[in-house]
Amino acid sequence: MSFEIEVLLVSFAISIILGIITIPILRKLKVGQIERDDGPASHLKKQGTPTMGGIVIIITMIIGTVATAVYLFATGEAELAAKLMPILLLTIGFGAIGFIDDYKKLVLKNTKGLSPSLKMLGLLIISVIYVLYLINGLNLGTEMYVPILKQYVNLPIYFYIPFAIVVILGTTNAVNLTDGIDGLSSSVCTIIITCLTIIATMFEIKEIVVFGAVVIGAVLGFLMFNIHPAKVFMGDTGSLFLGGVISGIALYLKMPLILLVIAIIPVIETLSVIIQVAYFKKTGKRVFKMAPIHHHLELSGWKENQVVMLFSVITLVASVIGLQIV
Repeated sequence: MSFEIEVLLVSFAISIILGIITIPILRKLKVGQIERDDGPASHLKKQGTPTMGGIVIIITMIIGTVATAVYLFATGEAELAAKLMPILLLTIGFGAIGFIDDYKKLVLKNTKGLSPSLKMLGLLIISVIYVLYLINGLNLGTEMYVPILKQYVNLPIYFYIPFAIVVILGTTNAVNLTDGIDGLSSSVCTIIITCLTIIATMFEIKEIVVFGAVVIGAVLGFLMFNIHPAKVFMGDTGSLFLGGVISGIALYLKMPLILLVIAIIPVIETLSVIIQVAYFKKTGKRVFKMAPIHHHLELSGWKENQVVMLFSVITLVASVIGLQIV
C-alpha cells in the first residue's frame, strides 16, 4: 500500500471519529440550518439540522497535514514537508472566515453574519499572500499550463496576479453556490480534488499528492454524515475551505484553466445564477424556477439523490476528459 493511500485512509478514519463527536455538540449548540420559505418545500424539514460541519473537514485536514509534515521531516524530507505549509495556511484562512460567518449567524444569532465587504476583504488578503508566496517564496513564477496544447505560457506578472486572485475568489464562490442540497458539494468536490491529485501524481508534485490524499479522506468521512438525509451540513465553514483547496491546488499545479473542464458543475451553478439575475433585471421574468440550477431541478420534480448522482456523474466524466487533455 502506498504512503498516500495510507494517509487517505487515516484521514478518513479521523474524519469519521470527529463527525461522531462533533455532530452532537453542534446539535446542543443549536447551530441549525435556516431554510428559505421560497425554496423547495422538501427543504423545510431540514430546518434545525446542524451546520458548520465543515469544521470536521478542517480539523481532520490540519491533523492529517501536520502529522504528515512531521513524519516527512523526521524521515529526511524536510523540504517536502515545508512545501505543504502555504496551501495549508490558505485553506485554514478561508475556512476560518467561513467559520466566523457561520458562528455569527448561527451562534450569536446575527442574521447578517460577516458583512459581504468584510468577508471579501479577508478572502482577498489571504489570496494575495498565497499568490505572492507561490511566485516568490516557492519560485513557481507566473507560468500557466494550457490544456490540450499541453504547454506552458509565461504570463506578465501584472496580469497573472489579478488573474490568479480571480481564480481563487471565483472558484470559492462557485463551490459555495454548489452547496445547496445533501451531499452535492462534498461529492462533486471530492471528485474534483481527486482529479487534481491524480494530475499532481502525473506531474510528480508529491506535496500536492499528499495534501490531496489528506483532504479526500477528510471529505469522504464528512460525506458519510452529509449524504441524504443529511445529519449535518458543511456551512460556509466547509464551502469556503473547499473552494480554497480546489483553487489553491490548481494554481500550485499551474493549471487553473483545467477547472473550466473538471469543475464544470460549479461553473454551471454560477452561470445559472448570473443568467437568472441578469434576465430578471432586464425583463422581470425568470429563466429558472430557482437558482442555482440544482434548485430548479428540485422544483421540476427531481429528488435530491438524483441531482447529486447526475452532477457527480457529469463531474466524473469531465474529470476523465480533463485527465486526457493535460
